[in-house]
Amino acid sequence: MENNTSSQEITAFHNRATPEPGMLVGYAALIDSYNLKVPIPDILALISNKHKRYSSDTWEVYTPRYQPDNSLAGQITFALKNEGVNLGVLKALFNKVNKAGVLDIIEAEPTGQYSRRIWFLYEWLMDKKLNHPDLNKGNYIDALDEKLQYPGPSVNSPRHRVRNNLPGVRNFCPLIRRTERLEAYVAEELDKRIEGSLSSIRRDVLMRAAAFLLLKDSKATYAIEGESPPQNRMQRWGQAIGQAGKKDISKEELLRLQNIVIENKRFVTLGWRNQGGFVGEHDREYGTPIPDHISAKWQDIELLIDGLIATNYKLRNSDFNPVLTATIIAFGFVIIHPFVDGNGRIHRYLIHHVLAKMGFTKHNLIFPVAAAILERIHEYKEVLEEYSIPRLEFIDWRPTPDNNVEVLNETIDLYRYFDATRMAEFLYSCVQQTIEEIIPSEVDYLHNYDLFKHRIDDYFDMPDKMIALLVRFLDQGDGKLSKRAKEKEFNLLTDEETIQIENMFEEIFGK
Repeated sequence: MENNTSSQEITAFHNRATPEPGMLVGYAALIDSYNLKVPIPDILALISNKHKRYSSDTWEVYTPRYQPDNSLAGQITFALKNEGVNLGVLKALFNKVNKAGVLDIIEAEPTGQYSRRIWFLYEWLMDKKLNHPDLNKGNYIDALDEKLQYPGPSVNSPRHRVRNNLPGVRNFCPLIRRTERLEAYVAEELDKRIEGSLSSIRRDVLMRAAAFLLLKDSKATYAIEGESPPQNRMQRWGQAIGQAGKKDISKEELLRLQNIVIENKRFVTLGWRNQGGFVGEHDREYGTPIPDHISAKWQDIELLIDGLIATNYKLRNSDFNPVLTATIIAFGFVIIHPFVDGNGRIHRYLIHHVLAKMGFTKHNLIFPVAAAILERIHEYKEVLEEYSIPRLEFIDWRPTPDNNVEVLNETIDLYRYFDATRMAEFLYSCVQQTIEEIIPSEVDYLHNYDLFKHRIDDYFDMPDKMIALLVRFLDQGDGKLSKRAKEKEFNLLTDEETIQIENMFEEIFGK
């Protein structure tokens, strides 16, 4: 055995206080013992001296009977059994331990389920074959425990007698843990709920709602970037969103989308980055970068994007949950940040694309997910920062003469192996809000608009264009026409007629 793991009782680990004194186990113990330079997992495992098992926000506390053998094999086995697969930690660990240490684990129990999983994961992650004969007997076991994490489509690996049910490929494989919150969302079958509610809506109203929602989403996605582009630019991007799900994701398609997003190409180099990239600010005095997120090295973009496209193809042709697929693909894209500009809008387009391609959205209705994100912009930023900020300490970079960043160390694993659970919970909550609030609100508004227009037609001979303007002014004035509107656009209305219209608006639209 190359190294025994630490068995010292602790009260904090990497500035994360423990709920009570205890001993690190599983991935935490491996990180500590082998001094692995990896982001700390969202949930860590601890053995307490007390006989009570419980969970906190960031710790899973186990009783002494769970104590594993204090060895490499014992701690990896504990991790796989209780914490699931963490590809980033395992890759860093396999880079640290020699092949002999891994072979010892396999040869000690060649047909054991955990030794076979370790063997498979080693060869899959390292893309190297160990000097060990293929197995020719034994039942197949899963690489990923579906009780702990969401598995992808399964492909047998006869050499290890392991079913490879990882949801991604070697060059891009984020994982999502099963949580009570996600399980509740999945159980709600939100796609069936929206399908049922939309089926009762008149087709003409539904088509109008789709058009309004498309524009609403386009406006929101620019607002998230802090931009307020002209109407024609938003409509152009809205048309692109309307095509979501029709074309496969490919390098050519991603480049086409960037061309749509970036209208003024004078100051932006289009195409894949050939330089560093970051999200953040510049120092006011010297202009040096102050990054909140550092993009993947430009030298790694091709491998990462190829991996993302392959993972998308793998998942969309399976029964993997569409919202979880959208999480992996869309958030994976924005984390890689392959372009100089346009990444955020394409990231949100990819949410639409995956949901449409996998049949989650129907009736040609684009979910205005960006509108839900905009309403929760602070939570959205927190979710992205929860990924980015902890990873900054593992990226060795220096400022360039043009105040960009140059990454000096190998960082590709930070972008292809990460826990997307928090991102999935956030996206599911946005989808739920879209289904339960935003779409019904838009449909109700159109019903009310039609009723109001019908009432106006009964009392006044007013063109449709003027009715639309009237509704907009009443919306803006909280149900009242402004003095300016009464004196200009609607100066032909008497005071009594104005009051009648305002009362009508109040009755139909409410406050």
